[in-house]
Amino acid sequence: MFKKVKPYMGEYIKYTYGALAVMFIALIASAVPFFLVYRIIKPLLEGEKLSAGYYTWHIAFIFICLLAYAILYVLGLKFSHISAYNTLKNIRISLQKKLERQPLGTIQDMGNGRIKKLFTDDIEQVEMLLAHAIPEGISNLAMAAIAIICMFFADWKLALLSLCSLPIGMFAMGMMFKAGMERMNDYYAASAKMNATIIEYINGMEVVKVFGRDGESYQRYEKDIKSYRDFTLEWYKICWPWMALYSAILPCVALVMLPVGTLLVINGSSTLADLVLVFCLSLSVGVPILKALNFAGKFPQLNYKIDEIEKAMDSEPLKTKDNSFIGNSNIVKFEDVHFAYKEQEVLHGVSLELKEGSLTALVGESGSGKSTLAKLLVHYYDINGGKITLGGQDITDMSIEALNDRISYVSQEQFLFNTTLYENILMGDPKATREQVLEAAEKAQCREFLERLPDGIDTMAGDGGKQLSGGERQRISLARAILKNAPVIVLDEATAFIDPENEEKMNAAIAEIIKGKTVLVIAHRLQTVVNADKICVMKDGNIIAADTHEKLLESCDEYKKLWSSSEARASWTIGNEVRA
Repeated sequence: MFKKVKPYMGEYIKYTYGALAVMFIALIASAVPFFLVYRIIKPLLEGEKLSAGYYTWHIAFIFICLLAYAILYVLGLKFSHISAYNTLKNIRISLQKKLERQPLGTIQDMGNGRIKKLFTDDIEQVEMLLAHAIPEGISNLAMAAIAIICMFFADWKLALLSLCSLPIGMFAMGMMFKAGMERMNDYYAASAKMNATIIEYINGMEVVKVFGRDGESYQRYEKDIKSYRDFTLEWYKICWPWMALYSAILPCVALVMLPVGTLLVINGSSTLADLVLVFCLSLSVGVPILKALNFAGKFPQLNYKIDEIEKAMDSEPLKTKDNSFIGNSNIVKFEDVHFAYKEQEVLHGVSLELKEGSLTALVGESGSGKSTLAKLLVHYYDINGGKITLGGQDITDMSIEALNDRISYVSQEQFLFNTTLYENILMGDPKATREQVLEAAEKAQCREFLERLPDGIDTMAGDGGKQLSGGERQRISLARAILKNAPVIVLDEATAFIDPENEEKMNAAIAEIIKGKTVLVIAHRLQTVVNADKICVMKDGNIIAADTHEKLLESCDEYKKLWSSSEARASWTIGNEVRA
């Protein structure tokens, strides 16, 4: 039971053991009043006359036991919760460390909904198992066992009669467990799918409404929620009858013992005092057994939950070492690089050299592998074959921090943290002065919109940078890259959200900051890369041509087609008339 969770409990396991001990004592204190009631009833049945002090003392001790039970039980819960929440902390820290070792691409593939559910919902469910199921379940079971042993010492015949309800109840409990365990994996899978769909539906609400696709989007949302509902209800329908049966039968330990025990007393096989004692003890057995067995259903879930949490981060960690950068230049080389998303290979032996101080552009249709190649350079994923080197050093032979110090990566979608714009830019170089940050913002053409904001560069960005437009977020990200001043720069359609009025300024800013740097540019608008030192044309995961703009127009049919399409798009206008 503790096998999976014990490594995460660490020193706090002593609180779990303490909770077990304290709750066990508490339950004994709750059972003592039944024995005291027997001590009160026995003299009355036998006609023995005792002083009022005898009864007063017993009644007072009953209240003391009940008070001790309440105090000790709360203390036990306190210990169990200290252990539980510190264990959850350790699980989350362990999970976070595993997450840090995963390739960024793998993390993105998991999706926000799955990661959120993993770190909050899934781990939070472990709390109930640790804080309640283990200490309360085990202590209740131990209490019931001791009470049953005492019953056998009093009268073994009556004790056996009091246990007649247990086989029926245990059979019903077993059938419920069997039905539950058979469907547990499917239940959690349906729950995870529903959570992911809800997150996706909410995140995509803006797009859905703008394009009037409410109906289609809602159909999938409704389908997954109804599927989870139907599966859960079907599961409960199978479990409910068994649950009702054991809940009704298990507490009734006196169901057979009272009528048959009465006959045994009448024919002299047992005494009335023993019947009363066993009856009183049986009252302290039913409820603990029911509680223990109710918690018993949670024990398999503990290992299951820990397994699921660990499996979620069970992918191969990113291949890195703790070495610093020891390369002899800023030349980047892709050597026979193969890469596959899951089972589908998307790059088929790509070889490419980015010369130091040169600008290399990747062009091609969507899905040709341009962005994938750029992401592999910043070690977004591990490649399946070949190697990528920076200055002659394999990128897997250095730490991710060392690699990141050498490369600035600006993608289409940039994330801003919910802090000031100043602090968002400062992430490019935490040691930079305020003047350097302001200079980077100026070079990235941020002044125009910063002047409109109430607190200028000290304005909060909002969650994910929601206070800014897409183009403004990109300019802040570019300012971050300018401040970083890395020798290698990767621009993945870095001006995608820039309006036409500011695109010329942005291109001028980019041209200024990439001087003397090794630059890789992913471009959909070919007009922005016509002056590149080398343009590589990609198709179906291969580089089919690489040369200057003029030479590619002469020799590469695929590039000619891309150029024609790009020129046609550049001429599009919105209005009553389309002007070429």
